[in-house]
Amino acid sequence: MRRITAIEKHGHGEPCDTVRLDHDQRNRRRMVFTTRAGQTILLDMPRPVHLRDGDWLRLEDGAMVKVEAMGEPLIEISATSDAHMVRIAWHLGNRHLPTQLLPGTCGGTIRIRQDHVIAEMVAGLGGQCSPVIAPFDPEGGAYEGGFGHGHHHHDEDDHSHTASQIHG
Repeated sequence: MRRITAIEKHGHGEPCDTVRLDHDQRNRRRMVFTTRAGQTILLDMPRPVHLRDGDWLRLEDGAMVKVEAMGEPLIEISATSDAHMVRIAWHLGNRHLPTQLLPGTCGGTIRIRQDHVIAEMVAGLGGQCSPVIAPFDPEGGAYEGGFGHGHHHHDEDDHSHTASQIHG
């Protein structure tokens, strides 16, 4: 089994393979992944990492495998006013639900994992819920510094992380 030695935000050339992962699989310290071509690769980092859609995994032989975020059953929440959206966001946060924030009008859109009880609560708070299948990449939270990168890969500086360089 080949080992992952680095996580890079940009690869060069064509990847040798792709690995499709859901949110939980993209947030690990150690796990065996199976690529689309059926190869097994080992993630074994000193601390948990947060893999994002489009990241490249450098293998010990120099080959590159691209990460694709897998679609999951989610609910997209919208509201007709900023006030409704703020109230909905407060109630979701009060329940410590992982939430993904998307820009848009009237406070934007929030994505959460599919949950009919929460959908009923959101409707009661003036929100609209639409089921979607999409990649889930929720906010890391105020304490993410010790878990994964602690920042988004989609910034301007080009960098990669190896097992000895993962920072948080």
